[in-house]
Amino acid sequence: MANGTSNPAHAQETRWLGTARNESEAAVEECIRAVTEWTGREVRYSPLFGGLQNSNWRVEVVGDDVVYFLKVPGAGTEEYIDRANSHEAAKRAGELGISPKIVRFDPATGVEIVEFLEGYRACTNADMKRWDVAESVLGLQTEFHRIGELPLTKTIFDLIDEHLDQVAELGVQLPPYSIQMLREYEAARAAFTASGLDIVPCHNDPMPGNFLVADGKPMKLVDFEFASNNERAYDLAVTFTEYFYDEDMILRCVEAKYGHTSPEVVARVQVAAALADLKWGIFGCFYQEVIRNWDYDFYKYGAWKLARARAKMADPRWGRWLQTL
Repeated sequence: MANGTSNPAHAQETRWLGTARNESEAAVEECIRAVTEWTGREVRYSPLFGGLQNSNWRVEVVGDDVVYFLKVPGAGTEEYIDRANSHEAAKRAGELGISPKIVRFDPATGVEIVEFLEGYRACTNADMKRWDVAESVLGLQTEFHRIGELPLTKTIFDLIDEHLDQVAELGVQLPPYSIQMLREYEAARAAFTASGLDIVPCHNDPMPGNFLVADGKPMKLVDFEFASNNERAYDLAVTFTEYFYDEDMILRCVEAKYGHTSPEVVARVQVAAALADLKWGIFGCFYQEVIRNWDYDFYKYGAWKLARARAKMADPRWGRWLQTL
């Protein structure tokens, strides 16, 4: 995922092209050499931190006024990320001015080079507790909803079904309480289908690091790998589940996003929130099998997300929310 954060250790970690010391640096040098416009020029690069699936790099080309951000996709990510769709979403967002402009994209490898946002930093969960920051996030998402239909349509139900197929293929065992949740999932699908899906381009991945801020400058949105045409309410729901918002903050977000807090829209967003936790919970459980060399327990993360989805579905209001949809 992209990141425009300045790196305090930048000076001591900078490497000149041709001085790679390890496999990671050799990989980024290969990407740099693939840019014909930089052939024969002095180039230096340094790592940026904050990416989960990808490795991110700051690249400086001597003589260029622009500093570049280079993203190298992580191994295996092409199995669940549509690179062409991600690029199209990023390109449109850049043209709209809500994201850094793309400099180069290699469809074969998924390597992407964009303008580096000097002075910007990635948001944190603490930032998202402030209403002015949360309001900016909602505003960016609303702008993104207007970029025009994306090549890829994946509703929340498509996303969950895809993950369930991956779980079955890899032989991953979900927590035992998932059986009842999957029954409620089908009930939610039936309710949404009956009411009709409100499909718009959605970012779908509101982790704090995907929102960049700088003093006196507008917030920027980055990382479009999970973008798709999806249910509008899902983009909001997955946002407040990511930021652990309480009931009052949720209603404030709904008011800001929809202009009202009618029972119908609140029900829509609350059900979508359970589906958001279900989706990322299943993802965490199967992703543990994909990335085995990471010092992070994705299965534990997934089980926690599933437990929270279970709690939402056990809410006394759950049945009424489904009926109100």
